[in-house]
Parts: sequence; structure tokens; C-alpha cells
Amino acid sequence: MRIVIAEDLAILRQGLAHLLADHGHEVCEAVADGAALQTAVARHHPDVAVVDVRMPPTFTDEGLRAAISLRASQPGTAVLVFSQYVETRYAARLLADSPVGVGYLLKDRVADVAEFVDALERVAAGGTALDPEVVRMLMRASRQAGGVSSLTAREREVLALMAEGRSNAGIATALVVSPGAVEKHVAAIFGKLGLPPAGSDNRRVLAVLRYLEG
Repeated sequence: MRIVIAEDLAILRQGLAHLLADHGHEVCEAVADGAALQTAVARHHPDVAVVDVRMPPTFTDEGLRAAISLRASQPGTAVLVFSQYVETRYAARLLADSPVGVGYLLKDRVADVAEFVDALERVAAGGTALDPEVVRMLMRASRQAGGVSSLTAREREVLALMAEGRSNAGIATALVVSPGAVEKHVAAIFGKLGLPPAGSDNRRVLAVLRYLEG
């Protein structure tokens, strides 16, 4: 993968760059703020950008706002938000505006390097990777999605795990049920949310967005 990093802390910025290079990936540039991120992505056209949420000048939500702008101007670049904080308003917008190639992981909840690199590769390939805590906070902040209220408790559990980027097999393992049971739950979710098979639409992603949008 070709990667651009946006992280204001120099030690973490350099550490991520070395870590990813050690795993065979090319870090095109590592920058410290949202404006530099936009310039770097326009210059290098990377596969994915790793973006912190709080960066100069105000250290509030510059990173997420830059990621949203980036996805509009450079749709070919995937985005993995990597932060200590969950900013629900812009996170929900990022997910809604960019239904594929998006991730949001929390720095203090990534268990090991392999987990982080796997999530980054999944996002770069057009998938999703959401920390369960991010999913929980987004769901708490957004309860008005149309047909979601009709889902059963188990279907909500399945949808939350889908939001984390898990496959049916991964969901079956997490819930200790059979893959067939998961397939039935997923089919029920699609039906209740009004998502019939249609062309190239990724119904899993659309279902997750329906759940998270506010």
C-alpha cells in the first residue's frame, strides 16, 4: 500500500511510518495538520490516509473535517481515522458520505500491530473497520434511522458487528451461533431496512450506514 499519515505528535507520526514501512508498505509522506494532509494526498494519490482527529490549529475536529473534504476531492483514497477520541457528528457524516474504504479505530484499544495493519489493509481494499466503542457511541448518538426500530435485539447485535467490518463467519464466532443463523439474521436485516439486491450496491455497507446515520 501507499500511505499518507496525518498525526500532530511527532513521535507517533514517525513511529507509525516506521511500523508500516517494516510491514512492506510505502509511507509517501507524514504530516502534522489537515491542510498538509490535503496537499500530500493530492501530490501522492495514496491508497489510504491515516488521520488523527485532533490536529492544529484548534485541536478539536480538524482531522475528521479534513478527512471528509479529502473523500470529496480524492475519492480514490481510503481513510482510516486513528484517534483517542470519538467525534460522533463528523464521524457519522464521514461514514454516510463515504460508504466504502473507511475506518475508525481508537489508539488505546488496538491490541497489536497485526490488528492495526490488517484493518488498514481492509480499508484500503474498500472495506470498513470500526472499533466497537465507536459503533456504540455512534448508535447512542443516532437513534432516528427509519426501519432500524423494527430490528430485534439479535439483529442489532449482528448489525453492530457488521459495522466493525466482520464477515458472517466472524459474526458467528463472536455470537457463538452457526453461520447459517447469521445468514438468516443478515437477510432479515436487509429486508427490514428495504435493501433488496441491486447491481453493485454493497448492502452490508448500506445497512450499516442506515443504522449509524443521524
